Amino acid sequence: MKPRISFFTSLTLFLFSTGLVLADHHEKAKPNVIFIMADDLGYGDLGCFGQTKIKTPRLDQMATEGMKLTQFYAGTTVCAPSRCVLMTGQHTGRCWVRGNAGADNIESQALRDEDKTIAEVFKDAGYATALFGKWGLGEATSPGHPNNQGFDICYGYLNQHHAHNYYPTFLYKNKERVSLRNVPEWENSERGEGWARERIDYTHDLIHDQAEKWLDENHKKPFFLYLSYTIPHANNEGTRGTGDGQDVPDYGIYEDKDWSRPNKGQAAMITRMDRDIGSVLDKLKEHKIAKNTLVIFTSDNGPHREGGNDPEFFDANGPLQGLKRTLTEGGIRVPTLAWWPDHIDNGSVSAHIGYFGDVMATVCDLTKQPIPDATQSISFLPALLGQSDKQKTHDYLYWEFYEQGSRQAVRFGDWKAIREPMLTGKVALYDLSKDIGETNDLAKKHPNLVKKAVGFMEEAHHPDPKWKIRGEKKQKG
Repeated sequence: MKPRISFFTSLTLFLFSTGLVLADHHEKAKPNVIFIMADDLGYGDLGCFGQTKIKTPRLDQMATEGMKLTQFYAGTTVCAPSRCVLMTGQHTGRCWVRGNAGADNIESQALRDEDKTIAEVFKDAGYATALFGKWGLGEATSPGHPNNQGFDICYGYLNQHHAHNYYPTFLYKNKERVSLRNVPEWENSERGEGWARERIDYTHDLIHDQAEKWLDENHKKPFFLYLSYTIPHANNEGTRGTGDGQDVPDYGIYEDKDWSRPNKGQAAMITRMDRDIGSVLDKLKEHKIAKNTLVIFTSDNGPHREGGNDPEFFDANGPLQGLKRTLTEGGIRVPTLAWWPDHIDNGSVSAHIGYFGDVMATVCDLTKQPIPDATQSISFLPALLGQSDKQKTHDYLYWEFYEQGSRQAVRFGDWKAIREPMLTGKVALYDLSKDIGETNDLAKKHPNLVKKAVGFMEEAHHPDPKWKIRGEKKQKG
């Protein structure tokens, strides 16, 4: 005789099983996010943005299968503050890290306990979180360390000087050093910068492999992966020792080109990165999570003239003027792609004007979390989904830069104003709808617009005694 199950027992079992199913569905419904950032990649460095010499087939495919954002901006024109804007949703007139700090100001390049990051938003929403690559916002003993800022795991470089070196003797896994097999010609044992005599472990490859391994282990749960590549940043210290800062294991398809060694290295690094991003997208398809994963690719600022690299040879800034360390478009407008099968239309193009600070509000929009106070952030999720009628816009975007005598800039609508030096200098005004290369200064013709721009600058800039104007203005990027 079969045991009898009471109605209430059956109901309890049904509700319990239904709850598990619903809970599982809820977890699966949470979109995964992968944010991939190159280091010093120019607006014109990808085939889908006009590049002809450097091959980027997988990123070009990503554009074909997703969206190009043609008016998206970095947080500013150099590494650390741009990453701070990304993490906190605050522009450089308000955020804690406003520049690449000098040796006497290193604490100012670390996030604080009170800084709310996008990784912490994901953690609040129940996501697994990981950083692989370059951080630049806090050392192992600092409150700014990734493990203290919402990341379950980090692997790579903590400080940006160390990140110049593609063949160092160590990387960090969380707060511990992991030894590598490279033998240095010279190395700062504390900061890790230098260059190698025996090159064995190429850190880009190690970082990428660890990221894919983490994806294999975490793809069944909601996740946020911040993949912060160092490519194609130059090894500045290595340049001084060897004359060539474009460290790469081989030149690949560029080996037989009649180019300089640094130019071969620059191209080879970008193509290597392209290959690996394609591998990440393939991994998502392999795990059958591509349709539930938003992937964004961008760069932390404009292209560099370091390590022997010649940005003019590659037309690295495309139609834009200026390089890294300028606030002209070439220094801050960055090549940006978004890929999310069945959500983002294939081959779509968005002219929405946004910047790194908007990632915060977009993350909050995706995860249904509140936007932290004191951010200058607007979600661009409607633009990604092709819902332009629902997309909010900024009154203005703002940037400031403390090196080379200082600069500040503001974009409002089609207009762009740049003041050098910041706070006191002459204002130049450009109509980007007609002059994307910023060659025609219209300040004298439009004094009212100049006045409006200055008002935005004064509103945006909040003085901070930690950040002092450094050095004289230089024309080269």
